[in-house]
Amino acid sequence: MEEIKLSKIATVAPKSLDKELTKVKTKELILQIAELQDVLIASQKRSLLVILQGMDASGKDGAIKKVFSGINPAGLRVQTFKRPTEEELAHDFLWRVHQVAPQKGEITIFNRSHYEDVLIQRVHNWIDENTVKQRFDAINNFEKLLEQNGTKIIKCYMHISPEAQLERLEERKVNPAKMWKHRDNDWKERELWKQYRNAYEDAFRNCSKAAKWNIIAVDQNWYKEYQIALLVRAALKAMKLEYPALETAVAPKK
Repeated sequence: MEEIKLSKIATVAPKSLDKELTKVKTKELILQIAELQDVLIASQKRSLLVILQGMDASGKDGAIKKVFSGINPAGLRVQTFKRPTEEELAHDFLWRVHQVAPQKGEITIFNRSHYEDVLIQRVHNWIDENTVKQRFDAINNFEKLLEQNGTKIIKCYMHISPEAQLERLEERKVNPAKMWKHRDNDWKERELWKQYRNAYEDAFRNCSKAAKWNIIAVDQNWYKEYQIALLVRAALKAMKLEYPALETAVAPKK
């Protein structure tokens, strides 16, 4: 595949794109996603896994809230990956991930994911380079297994600029509605921006065999939502699912 260099990819929408028209298109996409999800639930043949990865304040929560606002919550699960528990650390790194992979008929969103184990752990030197390579292989095999079992994977890197991240982190210190998101550690992680970018680019290079990476420009929320909605609609539509036919039709007694 073509090597992804984040420094060469814009974090904003093309100037030619009309903001208000795009927001209207996003609303239409959300309605179509809802319709396609109904068929996904009814058919019970396929599933969808949406992986959202990115630096702090890159808009993962907001994307989930907006893009999936119109669908049936009975067929949706959002899984957030935080610091592993003692039980999880006692198993292989994919153990906790495999348990929450989507079942047939379900859309599952990973807010962060198994990629944390080749990103934050690598950046902080908690694992060596040999372990990183082993985990790349394990991730590729895991994603291949999911695809073989009928799970379509959409991997999104939330591409934010340092300037936009700074603005959002600062807002968390003064906006009462966003103070709950503030973490002192986010500022420490920001200092490792270059190391994280290198780790992400290496992950793109080594883990795109079963499912390619999509680079989502997220400095503008309206454009971020449009890009993700397009991907989700396209993935569900490509499944070509249909409502199941009536299995039996018992004639009423006369």
